[in-house]
Amino acid sequence: MKADLEASRGFMVKVHRETSSSATQEPARFTANAVNPPGGGGRKLFSEVLANGCNAKGFKMTVTSKDNQTSEKTKEILKTNINPTTIKVGINALKTLRNGRVLIETNTKEELQTLGKDINDKCRDRLETHTHKLRNPRLVILNIPDDITTSNIEETLIALNRGLNLANGNINAKFIYVTKKHTRSLVVEVGAQVRNSLLQNKVKLGWIICKIEDYVSVNRCFKCSRFNHRARDCRGEETCPLCAGRHRLRDCTASPQEYKCVNCITFTKFNPTKPACPNHSSLDKKCSSLQALKEKYRQNTNY
Repeated sequence: MKADLEASRGFMVKVHRETSSSATQEPARFTANAVNPPGGGGRKLFSEVLANGCNAKGFKMTVTSKDNQTSEKTKEILKTNINPTTIKVGINALKTLRNGRVLIETNTKEELQTLGKDINDKCRDRLETHTHKLRNPRLVILNIPDDITTSNIEETLIALNRGLNLANGNINAKFIYVTKKHTRSLVVEVGAQVRNSLLQNKVKLGWIICKIEDYVSVNRCFKCSRFNHRARDCRGEETCPLCAGRHRLRDCTASPQEYKCVNCITFTKFNPTKPACPNHSSLDKKCSSLQALKEKYRQNTNY
């Protein structure tokens, strides 16, 4: 019996070792909701990409017709006169917009410059190009003292934080807002290098050491609960931000288990292959639709 027991133990140890080694050598399998990252390597789930963010930035250009042609006509003129293969330019996207405009996206700035030069040389009389510039990032300085204003913030930061090597013109103060806890925070616009320097440090303002974070804000309408516009400009119907019903927030009687996000409902309607979000309201800061908008903002920012 002892001999049989020892043989059984040896067999189990061998099986465990073989299983462990094969698990480390064989790549993991993912579901159909996996996407390939831009830089190659292993595959990632759509939710992981959305959570971690994607730093791939596209360089964009808008092409407009000078003689008020439609977007489809402008697109036809481009395809007839411009050959991306000849000038060795890779096109990521070619989209028709309103008012006769066409949006073109490339991988690099050099490719966009080459394409713009070719369009101006061959279609100067018919088309006009406009290159999109990446916006400067915005930071929020939290819990600032009462004597700090938009006019003296740059001078104070330079004087009290000499180790950061800040200079005049590096910081463009935008506005100050008061939080629910009655603390003041200031939003500034800076360059990419200044952003990286400030995020790695805390700044001294008087007797307070203030923390700095990225400021990414998305407008949400209080009437229809959708993004990128305000209630005064809304043309939609009254929509409850908790249950997506056709009533006001103060009239809602839904329980938390019945909450629905109108933005996720719309997103799933036009993207049926994407996984639906769990029940939540449109006020939820972890909403995948909101995170996708913030990620789009980051991709258009000069980080």
